[in-house]
Amino acid sequence: MMSFPKMAKIRQHFHVESLENIPAAIAEQFAAVKADEKIKPGMEIAITVGSRGINNIPLIVKSVAEEIKKRGATPFIIPAMGSHGGATAEGQIEVLEGLGVTEESTGCEIRSSMEVDVIGETSEGVPVYIDQHANKADGIIVMGRIKPHTDFKNKIESGILKMASIGMGKHKQALALHTYGIKGISEMMPEVGKVAIANSNTLFGVGIVENAHEETAIIEAIEPDEIEKRERELLKQAFKLMPSLPVEDMDILVVDEIGKNYSGTGMDTNIIGRIRVLGVEEPKKPSVKYVIASNLSEASHGNALGIGLADLTTQRLYEKIDLKTMNENVVTSTFLARAAIPIVLDNDQEALKAALRATWGVAAEEARIVRIPNTLHIGELYVSEVIFNELKDQKNIEVLEDLQEMKFDENGYFLPM
Repeated sequence: MMSFPKMAKIRQHFHVESLENIPAAIAEQFAAVKADEKIKPGMEIAITVGSRGINNIPLIVKSVAEEIKKRGATPFIIPAMGSHGGATAEGQIEVLEGLGVTEESTGCEIRSSMEVDVIGETSEGVPVYIDQHANKADGIIVMGRIKPHTDFKNKIESGILKMASIGMGKHKQALALHTYGIKGISEMMPEVGKVAIANSNTLFGVGIVENAHEETAIIEAIEPDEIEKRERELLKQAFKLMPSLPVEDMDILVVDEIGKNYSGTGMDTNIIGRIRVLGVEEPKKPSVKYVIASNLSEASHGNALGIGLADLTTQRLYEKIDLKTMNENVVTSTFLARAAIPIVLDNDQEALKAALRATWGVAAEEARIVRIPNTLHIGELYVSEVIFNELKDQKNIEVLEDLQEMKFDENGYFLPM
């Protein structure tokens, strides 16, 4: 019988600063962009909310809505998430619910539709679409988290312009841009966002940046004509604040749960060091020989996009896949490899055995294994003995559980972290 290396549970400590009072920060930002002059009594104001896991998002949306109400206007939410949620209005409401964004938690109505209007085109002739509910509104607040993208590297990546383009433009805009492959989202997407903002009733943007503990670090309201410039600057800050795994070289990385609520790609490519997009160079670091995807989050509603970034998976994850929902998302993106289903094993134990067997020339007890709950939360993790001995004396590492045998349940799956 194959033996497994012992594992220790550790916590990485990142030097971080976070916002302590989100409602107060948002009130301050509304004042900074002179919201009193932009929002008048009786207006209906759309707030964009995407499909990504953003910490405190129900509170952030509620606080933005409260500021709108204070000025006598009516806020409402539009799901701004391209083809996510199976490219249906109902599916997109479900995605929001999975993030805790409901009419009850935010105090404002959700108006979900896949219907769009054409409001212009880019210099390259790409049509620019906007959600009909947003287009009918008296004002729009384009809100999004500014962070490194999982598909490409550029001066503008994930953020407000992406929400204004692929977000507000729904499935039609996603299709229009993804038709051009990686160029569509890395080079053409920002211009679509700029046209969408210029040709709509966008009042201002709200950029959110998180720290390495996935806490809200920055919330900033930005005037429409300043969005591109300021987003570039905030992206640089987001890169500096981003967390990473404590080692760069691994034989096996076990990801307990993948899902759209953790990353648009199911697993954050910046964390695992894999992109798998035609024409995009793979990162040199971190380097992982085999990735095991163990489970799929409930909030993903069967969309296992990103499973193709793994080498092995489990029967329980495989059984949760809604092929229609996943395929709709991946075919829209055109990054087909990301939905390719890897080898399916009975459970974690069998997946780990297969990966260890394929780790040529490395004895099982010497294998460099890291286990994380998901790619969004990597503060607490398990590491195998070899890695533990490298890390245990570092100042930013706290030992939570000393080395011990791996523990599995009666079905051969890891016990929860």
